[in-house]
Amino acid sequence: FTLPGMKLRLTGEANDYVGKGMHGGEIVVLPEADAGFVAADSSIVGNACLYGATGGDFHANGRAGERFCVRNSGAYAVCEGTGDHCCEYMTGGVVVALGTVGRNVGAGMTGGIGYFYDEDGRFNERVNGEIVKFQRVGTAAGELQLRNVIERHFEKTGSEKAEAILDNWDEEKAKFWQVYPPSEAQSAVVSDTIVGETVKVSATAPSEELCYLPVGAGLSPDQTTRCAD
Repeated sequence: FTLPGMKLRLTGEANDYVGKGMHGGEIVVLPEADAGFVAADSSIVGNACLYGATGGDFHANGRAGERFCVRNSGAYAVCEGTGDHCCEYMTGGVVVALGTVGRNVGAGMTGGIGYFYDEDGRFNERVNGEIVKFQRVGTAAGELQLRNVIERHFEKTGSEKAEAILDNWDEEKAKFWQVYPPSEAQSAVVSDTIVGETVKVSATAPSEELCYLPVGAGLSPDQTTRCAD
């Protein structure tokens, strides 16, 4: 139940329901420097994280369990893979998974956007297509949003996975799928038919002028610092 302006940084591991009802602020979870395991391949938070979240930014340098971001309506969340039922009943916000996910992605999802890094080429088997559709990231706005969210994840966690993706962006961006419900079909990040719309890259942005980017723009050093705060 974090609030705007509140920051929680956990070095170690967490169990179920991290960020349940998150309303604002920021949560960062990352392993000990000498943990002795590869963060991207290891679970660092449990099940039902960000259940019913309405805002805030979440970064986990490691994998999440099942039902990640169920009923999320506004949080911007990044992890390095999830279990089953990711984005179930989601109505808003943005989710980025930098690793493999379980089955039933997007079941009952009616709002928000998901970006999924498809390492094993099997993502299409894991999506529940009853409502959502999925496509490669094909718009300038979608690429801008995805890249900036991953950059924030790297800045907050030092994620080796995020760094590897960013260092080879032109090739790695082609491995992402974008999942969206009908309500988002005409948004700038999904469709190139929208011109001049701004792109939100953080749920905790203090102002549209400062932290919303025109399509084709990037964060300035000042924006990077102030939006991260």
